[in-house]
Parts: sequence; C-alpha cells; structure tokens
Amino acid sequence: MQRLPWPVRISYGVGAFGKDLVYAIVATFYMFYLTDICKISPIFIGNLFLVARLFDAINDPIMGLIVDNTRTPWGKFRPWILLGTILNAIVLVFLFLNPGLGGTQQLAYIAATYILWGLTYTLMDIPYWSMIPALTDDERERDTISVIPRIFASVAWMLIGYLGLHLVKLLGRGEQSLGFAWLGGIIAVIFCFCSLITFFFVRDRGTVSPQTNRNRTSAGEMVRILTRNDQVIVVLALSLLFNISFQLSNGFAVYYFKYVIRIQDLVANYLLVAGIAQLFGLFGYPFLAAGFGRRAVFTASALFPVLGFSVLLFGRFPLVHPWLGWSIFLTSAAINFGIGLSLGILTVMLADVVDYGEYKLGTRNESILFSTQTFVVKLAGALSGFITGTGLSLIGFVADAVQTPTAITGIRVIMGGVPLLLSLLYLVIYLKFYRLNGAFLQEIKQNCHEKE
Repeated sequence: MQRLPWPVRISYGVGAFGKDLVYAIVATFYMFYLTDICKISPIFIGNLFLVARLFDAINDPIMGLIVDNTRTPWGKFRPWILLGTILNAIVLVFLFLNPGLGGTQQLAYIAATYILWGLTYTLMDIPYWSMIPALTDDERERDTISVIPRIFASVAWMLIGYLGLHLVKLLGRGEQSLGFAWLGGIIAVIFCFCSLITFFFVRDRGTVSPQTNRNRTSAGEMVRILTRNDQVIVVLALSLLFNISFQLSNGFAVYYFKYVIRIQDLVANYLLVAGIAQLFGLFGYPFLAAGFGRRAVFTASALFPVLGFSVLLFGRFPLVHPWLGWSIFLTSAAINFGIGLSLGILTVMLADVVDYGEYKLGTRNESILFSTQTFVVKLAGALSGFITGTGLSLIGFVADAVQTPTAITGIRVIMGGVPLLLSLLYLVIYLKFYRLNGAFLQEIKQNCHEKE
C-alpha cells in the first residue's frame, strides 16, 4: 500500500490543532468562566451541560449518516469540515461574549449559545475523525497516522492550559470577562485557518472497499450498524470513561489549585506538564505498541492515571517551594502520560472497529461509527460538567471565598477520587470485553484486503 505523504499527514494534524484549541478552552475554562466571572449557579450549569447532550444523542448519529451519504466533487468529508468550522467559530465568539444581560435573559443566552456550539461542533468533528480509516487500512500505518492529529490536539490543550489564564489577563488588561471575549475571537480565527489547511491539502481517498458502499445508508441501516457491531459498544464505553476522567481532571484543575492548594497560578504549570506528558505518551505509543503489544500498552494507560489520581485524592502537597512544584510535576506527569497513551490507542481501536463492522456486517460506515466518538466526547464533557456543577453545590462551594473543610474534601474527591474510580473501571472493561487483538484482528485485516 502507498504510504501517505508527510505533508498530507501534517496538514491533517493541523486541523486537529485548530479544532482542539476550541474544545480545550470550552472544556477547561467555560465552567470557571460561568461560575467565577458570570456568577452563574453551578447547578444550573451542570444541568445545562447534561441537557445539551440530549440534542447530541440524536444530532450526532444523524450527522454521521449525512456524511456517509454525501457525494460531492470535494469528497464526503471536507465540505462538512469547512462548513462546520465557519459556523462553530462564529458561535465560539458569542459563547465567551458577555452582552451584559441579567436574570432569565442571561440564562437563556448562555443556554442557547452553548447548545448551538455543540451542534455546530458536530458538523466539523465527525467528518474530521471519520477520515482516518479512509486514509489507510494498514495496522502499522494507522498506528502512526492516528497519533499525528492527537499530538497536534495535545499541543492545543497544553497551550490553552498553560497560557489560557495568562492571556485572559493580558488581553483583558485585568478584566477577565473582556479577556475571555478576546481570547475566544482569536481562537476562532486560528481555527478557521487550520481547517482551511486540512480542506485544501488532505484529499478523500474514498472507501477501502467500494463494493460495500455502493448504496446510500438508510436510517434503519444506521441503527443496525450501531447495534450489531458489539465492539462499538465496548469502545464507546471505554471512550466515555476515559473522556469523563480526562475532561474532569482538566476542567476542575483550576478549582483544585485555587481553593485547595490556594495558588491559582500553579494550574498553568500543572496543565503545561500535562500537555508535555501527553505528547510523550502519544509519541511513544506506536513504539510501545510495536514492542509490547496493544494490550500491555492499554493496561499502562490506565494504571499511570490511577497512581496520579490517588496522590490528588489522598496526598498532602508540601506547601514549600520547590517541593510543591516537584510534587505537582510528578503527579501531572503520571496522569497525563497514561492519558497520552489512551488518546493514541482509542483512536486506533475505533478505526479497527470500522474494519470489524465491514468484516461482520459487510458495510463500511466510517462517519456513522466515528459520529459516536464525537457524541461520547461531548457527553463526557457534559457529565464532567454535571459532576462539577452538582458536586460544587453539594459540598457548599462559594465562589471567590475561603472554602470550608467539607468543601475542601469534596474538591479533592471530585478532582482525584472520581477519575480514580473511572480509570479502574476503564481497565476492567477493556480486559473483560475487548477482543480486537492478535490473530483475530489480523483475520479482520486480511478479510478487508481481499475485498479491495
């Protein structure tokens, strides 16, 4: 098989950088923006995040169906990437724009912009990730290509985590509301530029097996694809557990450092180390998978976070420099090296599920299957937001105030205890139910090759 040229691989990765700048600022700081700057009730925000995902439960699979049935001179993926980017960038500007409303009008504005942001993000995200199995079906090649956009995405998360609050202060000249508005607008422009690079330089190769996709996919066929591919359910369960843990630990970090450690600026260092450690995990994944096998790498991807979250839950960081910094460094490194491994392996696993669907059902539906990933990522964001909002309310959290001992313990549990349990469950489900490994996976690949 012809290898994908490096300029095309990089152009594809650049698209992930832009779109994950968008997702990172929303996932990391939007809850904080609403509670500590707009002074919105945490319970309202948590419920809003959860309700918004009810729209996605219908919207995301339908979008996958639409993409799979798209036939244009530019292919079936790129037109939606371009349209979704433009619309989502516009909504992002309004998401962090405080129009000075109050009461019910303010709550309605926040709800409308957040729901619309999720809907427009779907337009772009589903076709973007759906391209991976269409780029190559070679296992080694797919391991490498799948990691590239994840690396670009991790760089985006790292930059937002480390520079986000600094840029808010700089751009707003001390006024955080104005700073977030400027930062949202700048990210929207970068997002559009990055997506244009992907649009112009990454071409749709088409499906691997034309015989399996001669006809357009119906809604009934979509239901059959999602319910009869048993490994889809397993991978989606794993992705949901992972993403709740990942997004909760990132989005809640600002509360942990502001109210437990009482040094808010340390959140930037924590998230910088997180980004670097994720990059090490992503870069190392193809080599570790080749040397030790995917099963061993997956196990490591769960156990490293278990170790780090245990420290956040039970540890008492020494509040003396430099030991505090080193403690934060090692904890973040352990958690996020495992997260980096998971980011690589979960993308590859979902691409393998596409092959498995063709092997088992005789149809190859990248966009429908990858639409479930987009839904799961956003559902995880909603659930992490719901856990944050509901948890802050239950523990008696008061914004911009010294917290009670009960609230401090509650913040520790949300930051460390919940992700710890999710990481353990993540490993158990994989070991018990995932079976696309070894000889069986090779049989699936061979079957797909024979259909070309």
